[in-house]
Amino acid sequence: MSNAERRFTVAVVGATGAVGETMLNILAERNFPVAEIIPLASERSAGGEVEYAGRKVKVQDLATFDPKGVDIALFSAGGSVSKEYAPKFAAAGAVVIDNSSAFRYDDDVPLVVSEVNPEAAKNRPRGIIANPNCSTMQMLVALAPLHREYGIERINVATYQSVSGAGRSALEELGRQTGALLNFQDPDPQRFPVQIAFNLIPHIDDFLDNGFTKEEMKLVWETRKILGDDSIQVNPTAVRVPVFYGHSEAVAIETRKKVTVEAARELLARSPGVEVVDERKAGGYPTPVTHASGNDPVYVGRIREDFSHPRGLNLWIVADNIRKGAALNAVQLAELVAAGG
Repeated sequence: MSNAERRFTVAVVGATGAVGETMLNILAERNFPVAEIIPLASERSAGGEVEYAGRKVKVQDLATFDPKGVDIALFSAGGSVSKEYAPKFAAAGAVVIDNSSAFRYDDDVPLVVSEVNPEAAKNRPRGIIANPNCSTMQMLVALAPLHREYGIERINVATYQSVSGAGRSALEELGRQTGALLNFQDPDPQRFPVQIAFNLIPHIDDFLDNGFTKEEMKLVWETRKILGDDSIQVNPTAVRVPVFYGHSEAVAIETRKKVTVEAARELLARSPGVEVVDERKAGGYPTPVTHASGNDPVYVGRIREDFSHPRGLNLWIVADNIRKGAALNAVQLAELVAAGG
């Protein structure tokens, strides 16, 4: 049987979470050749049901599940779960596509964005492919074409990251605090260190000794690994904003060869996974609500030359962090595997 005719047993680990549910939806939407779908979660969620392709499927307990016979396993249950169970699935013969940070920086695990370095997925000696962080992923879908054509020396990026990147409890906290404040009540921060409703928090993940947070350093480490260029300098600031879905990024790049606005716009318009929304008028730019939420592309707008640098370019990059930033890329990598990649 050729790969084009073969159907696959697919496990989704963390199937009851926001990313896991979206993975199931995208597998069905894209008609992935599934022979059997196996939703897996913790003992607490096992026994419940999730929806796949219009039908209900029972969720199984990850801790007691035998991975033998699974062809592809999509993991989105956190780093500790991935570290414990991903090697077991790989040892049983599955190709693991992991959405956590557990293996991203291991030399023998490829870190892959489907539109940027798909060939890297073929070299997986441990049977594991890592999904990048959502903020890195959307940035590189837009920047990789520019890097290949003009060479990027430096990236200055400020991210504006929605609360969905912190999980379901963060979504609930934003909703709860918004309602409380509109009713003149105490917002009572629990999931975040300070109030998130009607506020901005310049702090995502743990602080490191260099003063940056781990979320910010992910942009540095992952950009260099994915683009295969350790000389690229990245200066990041990561900010949590009171938006439910969709991350935004203000990006300023410095290139080796000068790139004009017109050339950048034309190159990005024909780049896979990118949609240019760049009109110099009110509303002529992408936002997380009006463009990104629930959609596949990485949107790019506000393209303009940086008048403070002879080879500088500014861009505004927006994408759905749950969809493209996590679930869609994982399914696209599964499609590469299914095609023999």
